[in-house]
Amino acid sequence: MVSTRRSQTFIANGQRFTAKGCLAVNYGRAVMSMPSSNREAKPVRFGVFEVDLNAGELRKNGARIRLQEQPFQVLTALLQNAGQIVTRDDLRDRIWLADTFVDFDHSLNTAVNKIRESLGDSASSPRFVETLARRGYRFIAPVDSVAAANAQENDRHNHDRHNNDRHNNDPATSPAAAIALHPELHVPLPRRGLVRTLFALIQLMYLVFYVSGLAHLHDADRVASSFLPGWRALFIVGAVLVTGAVGIPLRFYLLSAVAFDFRKLGATFGRLFPFVLALDQLWAIAPFLLLPQIGAGLAFAATAALLYVPFSERTLVRLAYALES
Repeated sequence: MVSTRRSQTFIANGQRFTAKGCLAVNYGRAVMSMPSSNREAKPVRFGVFEVDLNAGELRKNGARIRLQEQPFQVLTALLQNAGQIVTRDDLRDRIWLADTFVDFDHSLNTAVNKIRESLGDSASSPRFVETLARRGYRFIAPVDSVAAANAQENDRHNHDRHNNDRHNNDPATSPAAAIALHPELHVPLPRRGLVRTLFALIQLMYLVFYVSGLAHLHDADRVASSFLPGWRALFIVGAVLVTGAVGIPLRFYLLSAVAFDFRKLGATFGRLFPFVLALDQLWAIAPFLLLPQIGAGLAFAATAALLYVPFSERTLVRLAYALES
């Protein structure tokens, strides 16, 4: 069934765009609006994302992200009313047909969850889609048309090039001062790939520690017995056995999470950090089990370095997953 719907107005940062004479095509569960002219619905941009309302496509840094028809229509409605509350009733009237028998609440919640998943957003700490309990939703990020954003970028580029020579020697306006900084750590943002690699190498190091300690448990017993009498040496051996057995699956989990770029690793590692800290501090004394081979000096130096490692792990996670954490 094909029906004509009223014209829609899109407002972005004070600019008004219209999509007149749209056709609504009934695909059973939802109505998909199709602009009648490519000039009438201009692509919009927010952050690293770009939405082409004509093509029905969502892109991140130029790469297309798959988003189903119904979630895309909800996202379109929110973008067309950026900064304003879009009630659940408005969304029902716009997208869900009156004679369509579906679980509207479940369908809408699913659509919003898919939008947040595609944007890397969350309901608890929204950066794009905000939920207003029992009222509706609001798109809270700044929205620009792609043409306006490109024009602003060109103007800024020309301005910077024109003033580069004059300000290059000014510490306040030097290129070093323009480097993007981490919002919490106040250090230049490094390449995520490098940070994730360093974090993965730390996990591999601890895996080697655990496997080596369990493989040479008898040697650990012998070294501990030479310094500690009776049950104290047995306690050291038991600690190596238990913490090694617990630490191996933990390191495999963290290694796989960073390898597959698990976007919620920041929050997850924050909850695990007290346990990771206690485990790493205990294994920081592991070099003393090699005291006959490396001597007291190297054992102290290695222990001092290992005491800092869990804090460097936390810093690396915060650098790689700044927004998510």
